[in-house]
Amino acid sequence: MSSRETVLGRVRRALADVPRGELPQQTPVARDYLRVHGRRSPAEAARLLAVHLADYRAQVHHSTPAGVPQTVAGLLLRRGARRVVTPPGVPEEWLPDEIAHLRDTAALTPLVLDTVDSVVTGCAVAVAETGTLVLDGSREQGRRRSTLVPDHHVCVVRVPEQVVDSVAQALERLDPARPLTWISGPSATSDIELARVEGVHGPRTLDVVLVSADGQQAADGGAGRN
Repeated sequence: MSSRETVLGRVRRALADVPRGELPQQTPVARDYLRVHGRRSPAEAARLLAVHLADYRAQVHHSTPAGVPQTVAGLLLRRGARRVVTPPGVPEEWLPDEIAHLRDTAALTPLVLDTVDSVVTGCAVAVAETGTLVLDGSREQGRRRSTLVPDHHVCVVRVPEQVVDSVAQALERLDPARPLTWISGPSATSDIELARVEGVHGPRTLDVVLVSADGQQAADGGAGRN
């Protein structure tokens, strides 16, 4: 018996008592697990997000709303980016004039995107407990392709409105019908001889800009009470 047949056999046995035609939503599932691990203020959640982002080797930066263009420009220029792609919802003023700017469209093929140095996006939600950013393909985040091919990703996160404590809370905000990309640090794998290799499945470098009213909410908050 092949591995495939073994797995499918186990699935059939597990579903043997399920009536034919029953839909998943017709049977309630007990969800008595903890939705949040600890209690945190919004500032503490932002601080925990920053800590976990750094653990995943993302570079974390803080900015006020007015300072976003200067912060993003500084990150792109420091990286040496000459061409940058953005989804249609990213404000033009976020990009410096001296860098060639491409708006993402279906006409930008992977070959074209491979000539782009950086991508700048917003995010749908950020998870403090896991240091995860979620993109859902909306106007500030664009197509999945445009966020996976360039080697450098700048992601702008609004604090506290886009930060949640847990994955359970994030799922409540997300539409499962949208193309969701979950990002925990730069793309990396350790499959080959257990040696960490970055940039295999997506950007090699991830810069995250946490934007709050005073530019320091994530930096000054505590790490939470667990």
